[in-house]
Amino acid sequence: MTMADNKDKKVLNVPALRFPEFTDEWKEVLFASNLERLENGATYNTNDKDGVPMSRIETISTGRIDYTKVGHCSTPQKIEHYIMRYGDILFSHINSLKHIGKTAYYSAEEPLYHGMNLLLFRCKNNVDSKFFFFLINNTHFIRKCQILAKQAVNQASISTSDLKKIKVYIPDINEQSKIQKFLSLIEKRIELQNKIIEKYESLIQAICDTLIEQETQQVTLSFSDFGQSYSGLSGKSADDFGEGYPFITYMNVYQNQIIDLTDVGLVKINETEQQSVVRYGDILLTLSSETPEEVGMGAVYLGETYPLYLNSFCFGIHITDESKIYPPFLAYYVSSQSFRKAVYPLAQGSTRFNLQKSDFMKKKFSFPVIEKQHKIYSILKIYSDKLIVEKLIMRLLCNQKCYLLRQLFI
Repeated sequence: MTMADNKDKKVLNVPALRFPEFTDEWKEVLFASNLERLENGATYNTNDKDGVPMSRIETISTGRIDYTKVGHCSTPQKIEHYIMRYGDILFSHINSLKHIGKTAYYSAEEPLYHGMNLLLFRCKNNVDSKFFFFLINNTHFIRKCQILAKQAVNQASISTSDLKKIKVYIPDINEQSKIQKFLSLIEKRIELQNKIIEKYESLIQAICDTLIEQETQQVTLSFSDFGQSYSGLSGKSADDFGEGYPFITYMNVYQNQIIDLTDVGLVKINETEQQSVVRYGDILLTLSSETPEEVGMGAVYLGETYPLYLNSFCFGIHITDESKIYPPFLAYYVSSQSFRKAVYPLAQGSTRFNLQKSDFMKKKFSFPVIEKQHKIYSILKIYSDKLIVEKLIMRLLCNQKCYLLRQLFI
């Protein structure tokens, strides 16, 4: 690769980094002119447990299609229109502002149907779909989407009509193919690193479950025996988000055993909302979700950022008696099979499932005695420290990919 020389050009219509065999200018076209399909997905009953697999927002929360986080539709009579094809792209157009523009590429490993709250992009035959996927993942395009997005309480959205107004630069099909093949190699290395991380996470989870289940010295406690619950923030408008203090969202809690502050939002706080501050060692739990399995998903905050706040789709528990519970141990306990089995029956609802704080705080759980909690934690931490290293490697690989996406596109 060589750097393109744009010094004498008034309009930068070629990228900064380019394969040397290509010299033609890139063409500016409407974003939607590359697509034969740009539309929302099928509406379906989120309570269905069987039927064809349907995409939903959580399906692409990690930037790739997660088949463990799909919905189901048991009445597919009119749904054949929504079956996905190889090369289709799912696009998040309704989400928190920083997640607007999140995408996933469908490689057809398993059958999947296009569900509601995600847009589907299907490229025309003269456009390389994988190139187009990388094109809309660069910061230039995502920034345009976020500028056009309309904000509401806790979420933003961009309409299909606004998307169609966006212009992009496109090279000829040969250069598209060369760029996507190069970036696909980097993506495969990232996928491999993802698998390494998943294996470590599975190993840690299996060791955690085994150590807890086999522990004979246990004590029965409710969370109210050693903690005090508090609610997340509520009543916020769009104007309250985007600046101020860091706050933890549903997705931060849902996706992490230990909260990672690299992906939190910002919110304005007044004096009456100080009770929602998160402290070191707090247990954070999800209150509401589309499925009962995702209610009561837990994480523990072990960082030092202060003050830090919690949003209204979660609640927290301050530890008030560390003679009964060891907060770092709880980071593993709240993801254990024994904890999840105990919380699952507490989910209430029909179209959406909710967890009542009062019910949860009274529920009795079996914990290893405090000495054993320290011992179990010391064992699991050895593996978790290795996992942290693997996640750091992943972050470096992703940074490399982001740099290339900025340099290879206009």
